Amino acid sequence: MELTTEIMYKAILEKDTSFEGVFFTAVKTTGIFCRPSCTARKPKLENIEFLKTSKECMTKGYRACKVCKPLDTLNHTPKEFQEILDELSENPTLKFKDYDLKQRGIEPSQIRRWFLKNHNITFHAYQRMFRINSAFKKIKNGESITHAAFDSGFESLSGFGDSFKNIFGVSPKKGNQQTIIDLKRIETPLGTMLACATNTGICLLEFTDRRMLETSLKSISKKLKATIVQGNNQHFDLLESQLQEYFNGERKEFTVPLHIIGTEFQNKVWSVLMDIPYGETKAYQEQAISIGNPKSVRAVANANGMNTISILIPCHRVIGSDGDLKGYGGGLWRKKYLLDFEKKSYKFNN
Repeated sequence: MELTTEIMYKAILEKDTSFEGVFFTAVKTTGIFCRPSCTARKPKLENIEFLKTSKECMTKGYRACKVCKPLDTLNHTPKEFQEILDELSENPTLKFKDYDLKQRGIEPSQIRRWFLKNHNITFHAYQRMFRINSAFKKIKNGESITHAAFDSGFESLSGFGDSFKNIFGVSPKKGNQQTIIDLKRIETPLGTMLACATNTGICLLEFTDRRMLETSLKSISKKLKATIVQGNNQHFDLLESQLQEYFNGERKEFTVPLHIIGTEFQNKVWSVLMDIPYGETKAYQEQAISIGNPKSVRAVANANGMNTISILIPCHRVIGSDGDLKGYGGGLWRKKYLLDFEKKSYKFNN
Protein backbone atom coordinates (compact mmCIF):
# COMPACT_ATOMS: atom_id res chain seq x y z
CA MET A 1 0.00 0.00 0.00
CA GLU A 2 1.40 3.38 -1.04
CA LEU A 3 1.61 5.81 1.85
CA THR A 4 -0.22 8.81 0.40
CA THR A 5 -0.80 12.21 1.98
CA GLU A 6 -4.51 11.35 2.29
CA ILE A 7 -3.74 8.12 4.18
CA MET A 8 -1.35 9.88 6.57
CA TYR A 9 -3.75 12.74 7.25
CA LYS A 10 -6.56 10.26 7.92
CA ALA A 11 -4.21 8.43 10.33
CA ILE A 12 -3.52 11.54 12.41
CA LEU A 13 -7.22 12.46 12.50
CA GLU A 14 -7.97 8.99 13.86
CA LYS A 15 -4.88 9.02 16.15
CA ASP A 16 -3.92 5.66 14.63
CA THR A 17 -1.07 4.08 16.63
CA SER A 18 -0.40 1.53 13.85
CA PHE A 19 1.43 4.33 11.98
CA GLU A 20 3.83 5.00 14.88
CA GLY A 21 7.39 5.05 13.55
CA VAL A 22 6.22 5.28 9.92
CA PHE A 23 6.07 9.07 9.74
CA PHE A 24 5.95 12.25 11.84
CA THR A 25 3.62 15.21 11.44
CA ALA A 26 5.48 18.53 11.22
CA VAL A 27 3.29 21.63 11.63
CA LYS A 28 4.59 24.62 9.71
CA THR A 29 2.55 27.22 11.66
CA THR A 30 3.78 26.16 15.11
CA GLY A 31 7.19 24.69 14.31
CA ILE A 32 6.30 21.52 16.24
CA PHE A 33 6.41 17.87 15.15
CA CYS A 34 4.22 15.06 16.53
CA ARG A 35 3.49 11.36 16.47
CA PRO A 36 0.60 10.18 14.23
CA SER A 37 -1.34 9.34 17.41
CA CYS A 38 -0.92 12.75 19.07
CA THR A 39 -4.06 13.88 20.93
CA ALA A 40 -3.43 17.60 20.37
CA ARG A 41 -5.74 19.62 18.12
CA LYS A 42 -5.22 18.71 14.45
CA PRO A 43 -3.93 21.39 12.04
CA LYS A 44 -5.22 21.87 8.51
CA LEU A 45 -3.63 19.70 5.84
CA GLU A 46 -2.06 22.68 4.07
CA ASN A 47 -0.12 23.52 7.25
CA ILE A 48 1.50 20.08 7.53
CA GLU A 49 4.45 18.28 6.04
CA PHE A 50 4.96 14.57 6.69
CA LEU A 51 8.53 13.51 7.46
CA LYS A 52 9.99 10.03 7.92
CA THR A 53 12.24 10.49 10.96
CA SER A 54 12.50 12.64 14.07
CA LYS A 55 16.03 13.52 12.97
CA GLU A 56 14.67 14.95 9.71
CA CYS A 57 12.13 16.98 11.69
CA MET A 58 14.79 18.48 13.95
CA THR A 59 17.14 19.14 11.03
CA LYS A 60 14.38 21.26 9.50
CA GLY A 61 14.05 23.21 12.75
CA TYR A 62 10.92 21.63 14.24
CA ARG A 63 10.60 21.15 18.01
CA ALA A 64 9.23 18.01 19.68
CA CYS A 65 5.59 18.20 20.83
CA LYS A 66 5.17 18.34 24.62
CA VAL A 67 1.88 16.43 24.42
CA CYS A 68 2.89 13.23 22.54
CA LYS A 69 6.67 13.46 23.16
CA PRO A 70 7.79 11.99 19.81
CA LEU A 71 11.39 11.55 20.96
CA ASP A 72 10.35 9.09 23.68
CA THR A 73 9.94 5.38 23.06
CA LEU A 74 6.27 4.59 22.47
CA ASN A 75 4.35 3.97 25.72
CA HIS A 76 7.61 4.04 27.65
CA THR A 77 7.66 3.95 31.44
CA PRO A 78 9.01 7.27 32.80
CA LYS A 79 12.39 6.84 34.48
CA GLU A 80 11.16 7.97 37.91
CA PHE A 81 8.27 5.47 37.73
CA GLN A 82 10.57 2.68 36.57
CA GLU A 83 12.78 3.21 39.61
CA ILE A 84 9.75 2.68 41.85
CA LEU A 85 8.71 -0.44 39.90
CA ASP A 86 12.23 -1.86 40.27
CA GLU A 87 12.18 -1.24 44.03
CA LEU A 88 8.78 -2.93 44.36
CA SER A 89 10.09 -5.86 42.35
CA GLU A 90 13.03 -6.20 44.73
CA ASN A 91 10.91 -5.71 47.85
CA PRO A 92 7.12 -6.20 47.47
CA THR A 93 6.55 -5.17 51.11
CA LEU A 94 7.31 -1.51 50.26
CA LYS A 95 4.39 0.91 50.41
CA PHE A 96 4.77 4.19 48.56
CA LYS A 97 2.38 6.81 49.92
CA ASP A 98 1.71 10.30 48.59
CA TYR A 99 4.30 11.76 50.98
CA ASP A 100 6.99 9.37 49.69
CA LEU A 101 6.17 10.25 46.09
CA LYS A 102 6.38 13.99 46.77
CA GLN A 103 9.77 13.47 48.45
CA ARG A 104 10.95 12.04 45.11
CA GLY A 105 9.52 14.99 43.20
CA ILE A 106 6.60 12.98 41.79
CA GLU A 107 3.12 14.44 41.83
CA PRO A 108 0.78 11.69 43.18
CA SER A 109 -2.00 12.55 40.69
CA GLN A 110 0.48 12.12 37.85
CA ILE A 111 1.46 8.58 38.79
CA ARG A 112 -2.20 7.72 39.47
CA ARG A 113 -3.17 8.78 35.94
CA TRP A 114 -0.27 6.84 34.44
CA PHE A 115 -1.17 3.61 36.25
CA LEU A 116 -4.83 3.89 35.35
CA LYS A 117 -3.92 4.42 31.70
CA ASN A 118 -1.24 1.72 31.45
CA HIS A 119 -2.41 -0.88 34.00
CA ASN A 120 -6.13 -0.14 34.34
CA ILE A 121 -5.66 -0.07 38.12
CA THR A 122 -4.56 2.56 40.66
CA PHE A 123 -0.98 2.81 41.87
CA HIS A 124 -1.99 1.60 45.34
CA ALA A 125 -3.84 -1.38 43.81
CA TYR A 126 -0.68 -2.18 41.83
CA GLN A 127 1.41 -2.23 45.01
CA ARG A 128 -1.19 -4.45 46.68
CA MET A 129 -0.98 -6.85 43.71
CA PHE A 130 2.76 -7.22 44.28
CA ARG A 131 2.20 -8.01 47.96
CA ILE A 132 -0.54 -10.53 47.14
CA ASN A 133 1.71 -12.20 44.56
CA SER A 134 4.52 -12.46 47.11
CA ALA A 135 2.21 -13.88 49.79
CA PHE A 136 0.64 -16.34 47.34
CA LYS A 137 4.03 -17.84 46.47
CA LYS A 138 4.99 -18.09 50.14
CA ILE A 139 1.77 -20.02 50.85
CA LYS A 140 2.44 -22.27 47.85
CA ASN A 141 5.90 -22.98 49.29
CA GLY A 142 4.40 -24.14 52.56
CA GLU A 143 4.46 -20.99 54.70
CA SER A 144 1.51 -20.42 57.00
CA ILE A 145 -1.09 -17.87 55.94
CA THR A 146 -0.24 -15.69 58.94
CA HIS A 147 3.50 -15.57 58.21
CA ALA A 148 2.94 -15.11 54.48
CA ALA A 149 0.59 -12.17 55.08
CA PHE A 150 2.78 -10.27 57.52
CA ASP A 151 6.04 -11.12 55.70
CA SER A 152 4.53 -9.61 52.54
CA GLY A 153 3.70 -6.30 54.20
CA PHE A 154 0.04 -6.71 55.16
CA GLU A 155 -0.87 -5.16 58.50
CA SER A 156 -3.82 -7.42 59.32
CA LEU A 157 -5.07 -10.87 58.42
CA SER A 158 -8.52 -9.51 57.62
CA GLY A 159 -7.05 -6.98 55.18
CA PHE A 160 -4.98 -9.72 53.57
CA GLY A 161 -7.97 -12.03 53.35
CA ASP A 162 -10.13 -9.37 51.69
CA SER A 163 -7.42 -8.50 49.15
CA PHE A 164 -6.74 -12.16 48.40
CA LYS A 165 -10.42 -12.93 47.84
CA ASN A 166 -10.78 -9.82 45.71
CA ILE A 167 -8.16 -11.12 43.27
CA PHE A 168 -8.66 -14.89 43.37
CA GLY A 169 -12.30 -15.16 44.33
CA VAL A 170 -11.51 -17.52 47.23
CA SER A 171 -10.08 -17.23 50.74
CA PRO A 172 -6.33 -17.72 51.40
CA LYS A 173 -7.13 -21.15 52.89
CA LYS A 174 -8.00 -22.33 49.38
CA GLY A 175 -4.99 -20.57 47.88
CA ASN A 176 -3.18 -23.82 47.09
CA GLN A 177 -5.90 -24.61 44.57
CA GLN A 178 -5.15 -21.42 42.62
CA THR A 179 -2.64 -20.76 39.85
CA ILE A 180 -1.13 -17.42 38.87
CA ILE A 181 0.48 -15.99 35.77
CA ASP A 182 3.08 -13.33 36.56
CA LEU A 183 2.99 -10.11 34.55
CA LYS A 184 5.61 -7.41 33.94
CA ARG A 185 6.19 -4.40 31.67
CA ILE A 186 9.41 -4.53 29.66
CA GLU A 187 10.96 -1.60 27.80
CA THR A 188 12.35 -2.13 24.27
CA PRO A 189 13.55 0.21 21.49
CA LEU A 190 10.22 -0.45 19.71
CA GLY A 191 8.04 0.44 22.68
CA THR A 192 6.86 -1.10 25.91
CA MET A 193 5.89 -4.77 25.96
CA LEU A 194 3.87 -6.84 28.42
CA ALA A 195 5.37 -10.17 29.43
CA CYS A 196 3.49 -12.99 31.15
CA ALA A 197 5.09 -16.12 32.57
CA THR A 198 4.31 -19.28 34.48
CA ASN A 199 6.78 -21.59 36.21
CA THR A 200 7.19 -23.33 32.83
CA GLY A 201 8.17 -20.26 30.83
CA ILE A 202 7.07 -17.13 28.96
CA CYS A 203 3.47 -17.46 27.77
CA LEU A 204 2.91 -13.95 26.40
CA LEU A 205 5.07 -11.15 25.03
CA GLU A 206 3.12 -8.38 23.29
CA PHE A 207 3.46 -4.67 22.61
CA THR A 208 1.20 -2.71 24.95
CA ASP A 209 -0.55 -0.92 22.06
CA ARG A 210 -1.60 -4.13 20.31
CA ARG A 211 -5.34 -3.91 19.75
CA MET A 212 -6.04 -7.52 20.73
CA LEU A 213 -3.89 -7.45 23.87
CA GLU A 214 -6.80 -7.52 26.32
CA THR A 215 -8.31 -10.48 24.45
CA SER A 216 -4.96 -12.31 24.51
CA LEU A 217 -4.62 -11.80 28.28
CA LYS A 218 -8.13 -13.11 28.92
CA SER A 219 -7.49 -16.07 26.62
CA ILE A 220 -4.31 -17.30 28.34
CA SER A 221 -5.92 -16.75 31.74
CA LYS A 222 -8.88 -18.91 30.71
CA LYS A 223 -6.83 -21.63 29.02
CA LEU A 224 -4.48 -21.99 31.99
CA LYS A 225 -7.27 -21.47 34.54
CA ALA A 226 -5.04 -18.92 36.23
CA THR A 227 -5.17 -15.35 37.51
CA ILE A 228 -2.82 -12.77 36.00
CA VAL A 229 -1.06 -10.76 38.71
CA GLN A 230 1.81 -8.25 38.59
CA GLY A 231 4.86 -9.85 40.12
CA ASN A 232 8.29 -11.42 39.75
CA ASN A 233 9.03 -14.57 37.80
CA GLN A 234 12.21 -16.61 37.43
CA HIS A 235 12.07 -16.23 33.63
CA PHE A 236 11.75 -12.43 33.41
CA ASP A 237 15.42 -11.59 34.05
CA LEU A 238 16.59 -13.94 31.30
CA LEU A 239 13.93 -12.62 28.93
CA GLU A 240 14.99 -9.01 29.49
CA SER A 241 18.69 -9.73 29.10
CA GLN A 242 18.15 -11.75 25.90
CA LEU A 243 15.87 -9.08 24.41
CA GLN A 244 18.51 -6.46 25.14
CA GLU A 245 21.16 -8.62 23.45
CA TYR A 246 18.84 -9.11 20.47
CA PHE A 247 18.25 -5.38 20.00
CA ASN A 248 21.99 -4.76 20.40
CA GLY A 249 22.58 -7.13 17.47
CA GLU A 250 24.35 -9.64 19.75
CA ARG A 251 21.75 -12.45 19.76
CA LYS A 252 20.12 -14.36 16.92
CA GLU A 253 18.36 -17.12 18.87
CA PHE A 254 16.47 -17.11 22.17
CA THR A 255 16.87 -19.79 24.84
CA VAL A 256 14.43 -18.41 27.42
CA PRO A 257 11.88 -21.18 28.23
CA LEU A 258 8.44 -20.80 26.64
CA HIS A 259 5.01 -21.95 27.78
CA ILE A 260 3.25 -22.19 24.42
CA ILE A 261 -0.54 -22.38 24.57
CA GLY A 262 -2.20 -23.38 21.31
CA THR A 263 -4.05 -26.03 19.36
CA GLU A 264 -2.21 -28.87 17.63
CA PHE A 265 -2.41 -26.98 14.32
CA GLN A 266 -1.23 -23.69 15.83
CA ASN A 267 1.71 -25.41 17.51
CA LYS A 268 2.77 -26.84 14.13
CA VAL A 269 2.59 -23.41 12.54
CA TRP A 270 4.51 -21.75 15.37
CA SER A 271 7.15 -24.49 15.30
CA VAL A 272 7.82 -23.63 11.64
CA LEU A 273 8.07 -19.96 12.60
CA MET A 274 10.85 -20.74 15.08
CA ASP A 275 12.73 -22.61 12.34
CA ILE A 276 12.95 -19.52 10.09
CA PRO A 277 16.58 -18.36 10.43
CA TYR A 278 17.48 -14.91 11.72
CA GLY A 279 17.77 -12.43 8.86
CA GLU A 280 15.61 -14.51 6.51
CA THR A 281 11.92 -14.57 5.57
CA LYS A 282 9.41 -17.16 4.43
CA ALA A 283 6.13 -16.73 2.53
CA TYR A 284 2.84 -17.93 4.01
CA GLN A 285 2.64 -20.48 1.17
CA GLU A 286 6.07 -21.87 2.11
CA GLN A 287 4.98 -22.07 5.72
CA ALA A 288 1.87 -24.03 4.70
CA ILE A 289 4.01 -26.44 2.67
CA SER A 290 6.35 -26.89 5.64
CA ILE A 291 3.50 -28.22 7.79
CA GLY A 292 2.44 -30.59 5.00
CA ASN A 293 -0.72 -28.74 3.99
CA PRO A 294 -0.09 -26.47 0.95
CA LYS A 295 -3.76 -25.40 0.80
CA SER A 296 -3.86 -24.08 4.36
CA VAL A 297 -2.38 -20.63 3.61
CA ARG A 298 -5.29 -18.73 5.15
CA ALA A 299 -5.37 -20.98 8.23
CA VAL A 300 -1.60 -20.53 8.61
CA ALA A 301 -1.98 -16.73 8.43
CA ASN A 302 -4.71 -16.88 11.09
CA ALA A 303 -2.52 -19.04 13.32
CA ASN A 304 0.35 -16.56 12.94
CA GLY A 305 -2.04 -13.82 14.02
CA MET A 306 -2.92 -15.83 17.16
CA ASN A 307 0.72 -16.04 18.25
CA THR A 308 1.00 -14.26 21.61
CA ILE A 309 4.79 -14.49 22.00
CA SER A 310 6.17 -11.80 19.70
CA ILE A 311 9.81 -11.75 18.55
CA LEU A 312 10.65 -15.02 20.37
CA ILE A 313 8.25 -16.84 18.03
CA PRO A 314 9.16 -14.70 14.99
CA CYS A 315 5.93 -14.26 13.01
CA HIS A 316 7.47 -11.01 11.72
CA ARG A 317 9.62 -13.17 9.40
CA VAL A 318 6.61 -14.26 7.32
CA ILE A 319 5.72 -12.14 4.27
CA GLY A 320 3.41 -12.35 1.26
CA SER A 321 4.40 -14.41 -1.78
CA ASP A 322 4.79 -11.12 -3.69
CA GLY A 323 7.32 -9.91 -1.11
CA ASP A 324 4.93 -7.42 0.50
CA LEU A 325 4.62 -7.13 4.26
CA LYS A 326 1.29 -8.43 5.49
CA GLY A 327 -0.53 -8.00 8.80
CA TYR A 328 1.38 -7.90 12.06
CA GLY A 329 -0.21 -7.47 15.48
CA GLY A 330 2.49 -5.06 16.63
CA GLY A 331 2.02 -2.84 13.56
CA LEU A 332 3.57 -3.07 10.08
CA TRP A 333 6.13 -0.42 10.99
CA ARG A 334 7.52 -2.71 13.69
CA LYS A 335 7.55 -5.66 11.31
CA LYS A 336 9.54 -3.61 8.79
CA TYR A 337 11.90 -2.42 11.52
CA LEU A 338 12.57 -5.95 12.77
CA LEU A 339 13.18 -7.36 9.28
CA ASP A 340 15.47 -4.48 8.25
CA PHE A 341 17.29 -4.68 11.59
CA GLU A 342 17.88 -8.43 11.32
CA LYS A 343 19.07 -8.26 7.70
CA LYS A 344 21.44 -5.41 8.48
CA SER A 345 22.75 -7.11 11.62
CA TYR A 346 23.12 -10.46 9.81
CA LYS A 347 25.20 -8.89 6.99
CA PHE A 348 27.32 -6.95 9.50
CA ASN A 349 28.12 -10.05 11.57
CA ASN A 350 28.80 -12.24 8.58
